[in-house]
Amino acid sequence: MKNAFPVLLSVALLSASNASAQKAVMEAPTGFDQPVAGSATGRLDSISYTSKTVGTVRKALVYTPPGYSKKKKYPVLYLLHGIGGDEKEWLKGGRPQVILDNLYAAGQLQPMLVVMPNGRAIKDDRPIGNIYGPDKVAAFANFEKDLLTDLIPYIEKRYPALTNRENRAVAGLSMGGGQSLNFGLGNLDKFAWVGGFSSAPNTRLPEQLVPDVAKAKKQLKLLWISCGDADGLLPISQRTHDYLYEHNVPHVYYLEAGGHDFKVWKNGLYLFAQQLFKPVDAAALPTYTV
Repeated sequence: MKNAFPVLLSVALLSASNASAQKAVMEAPTGFDQPVAGSATGRLDSISYTSKTVGTVRKALVYTPPGYSKKKKYPVLYLLHGIGGDEKEWLKGGRPQVILDNLYAAGQLQPMLVVMPNGRAIKDDRPIGNIYGPDKVAAFANFEKDLLTDLIPYIEKRYPALTNRENRAVAGLSMGGGQSLNFGLGNLDKFAWVGGFSSAPNTRLPEQLVPDVAKAKKQLKLLWISCGDADGLLPISQRTHDYLYEHNVPHVYYLEAGGHDFKVWKNGLYLFAQQLFKPVDAAALPTYTV
């Protein structure tokens, strides 16, 4: 029996090592959001489009990948901001272009366009004054029409974008996470890939998000829900997950250490983006859930 303890210790260490390795693949590595000298980079364009919904000209940012060519067609991710931000919030707080550049350099990303719009569909869409005022909150809901009838057609006319639902994704942080779940799940004829990072109270109740479970199962390619475990808005993501789990709707529910901040949102983008526009192993999705 004198050798029993070393053997048990080795087994324990091996198990811990395996668990650690499994966890590591679900977390962005150190430096994932830092530029790497010599790596190819994508390009950021600022665009202006006419919004009949709002009755004004609105702005958005478009990221095109390294090696972008107008002769090739690309799927599109619409990436939405929070209640206190605008089309530049991701750029200022999350360095999405760097995260994507590094994923391309590692061969982990399907080439895609990423559109970062202003999700506050109102004539003065700046994040000023009482950003929680009823008119500002209503403007986030109004963005659904602006997105579907004004922005998407503009992008698909001006860029070599694939135009079917299987090649269109929407995701966002906080208020933009709520928008993404509302708009994506509410328009499954337009979006097959949907992601909500730390989704805010604007998120519809689960039975409103997914009233037709069979339709959602059939049409969704990927539904991603993630949140920080110390986030005060966690119950919103939790209730959505509980409903989806109860009704056997395949999805990712990823709870990670963190609060309501860009540490969580950047990791969400890093993980979600790698899944997009590729075959999805539905059986592997529950492995993200703690």
